[in-house]
Amino acid sequence: MASWADEKISGARLDGGGGYFPVPNSVETGSVQDIASLSPPQKRRSPCSYTMMFVLAALTLLLAWTAGPYVEQHIRNIRGTTSEDDIFENWGKPGTGTESLAWYPTDFLRDVIPVPCHSHNDYWRKVPLFSALHAGCIGTEADVWLRSGDLLVGHDTAALQPNRTFQSLYVNPIVEILERNNPETEFYNDKRRGVFDTDPSQTLILLVDLKTNGAETWPWVLRQLQPLRERGWLSFYEDGKVHERQVTVVGTGNTPFELIVANSTYRDAFFDAPLDKLENSQFNSTNSYYASVSFWSAIGNVWFRGGKPSDEQMAKIRAQIKEARARGLHSRYWELPAWPIHIRNRVWQILIEEGIDLLNVDDLDGATKEDWTKPSGIFR
Repeated sequence: MASWADEKISGARLDGGGGYFPVPNSVETGSVQDIASLSPPQKRRSPCSYTMMFVLAALTLLLAWTAGPYVEQHIRNIRGTTSEDDIFENWGKPGTGTESLAWYPTDFLRDVIPVPCHSHNDYWRKVPLFSALHAGCIGTEADVWLRSGDLLVGHDTAALQPNRTFQSLYVNPIVEILERNNPETEFYNDKRRGVFDTDPSQTLILLVDLKTNGAETWPWVLRQLQPLRERGWLSFYEDGKVHERQVTVVGTGNTPFELIVANSTYRDAFFDAPLDKLENSQFNSTNSYYASVSFWSAIGNVWFRGGKPSDEQMAKIRAQIKEARARGLHSRYWELPAWPIHIRNRVWQILIEEGIDLLNVDDLDGATKEDWTKPSGIFR
């Protein structure tokens, strides 16, 4: 029986699968050259196949890249890591002594170390103000709306409630905290201690974000600060000098700068200056405290660089922080990357290394209790 290499059918020969492929006329039947040249042609992958393989590989890498931190967080949860809000589980419930949201245990902050972080959108937390203080944040934030003859606190109008006011959530609790920290006893009779037992000289920054008309709303803010003012607990400017006290109030959002500086000799609230527009401006420590800007708008996107700013972006960051420091202002970026976690952490680390004064945070645990200077997830 003739081998597949010897059969000729109309100028073609059988391949190994019973099909045919053309044979060059110069090939002699049965020769070694003949047999070697009759190997079936290689099947080439189509461009679509390579594209699909590349896409699948990229998706696999992206999944591992983004899922790593979440898997790590899930493991921490299984191990029983406590959230900063866990201790507030029964807050506000009848019979707990916290119904008015003004309760404050005397040893609540006995071992809390102040951290240079700002509790962004603080009013969203289960217990506004107290959650931030328990985490150690030295800055907190209230969005206020002038409605029905009062200052209501909320991110938007749908969140406004008559009992969630600027005074009930912030002013009154701060007053009670400071009164407890400054008791009149036979051993102590002073009013200079701040909210943190571990660092009584640390001021608490209360950022008030005006959401309604500034000219109408700002006078209400100043009036409702009176309980702190009359006790001498507000930082103030007088006769060319700033005197820091337990609470430093900063106006942002629709706060009119001209109202902040209307009194040229005295003020006990300061402005949130634009961090990216400080050059050739009148903003300084006598009229402003923070210098803030959106990271996204002022610096740009760093997501596709794994959280590492470009050389141009780094130059902007350094220049803005340097300018704020030269004016005696405290630099802060808001609208920082929040996800993936390792990108957020890398941005945090870079800002701290470059000397940012306050880190704007939503994740209190991540900012104050975890070592986010180390790579997370699959990058550890």
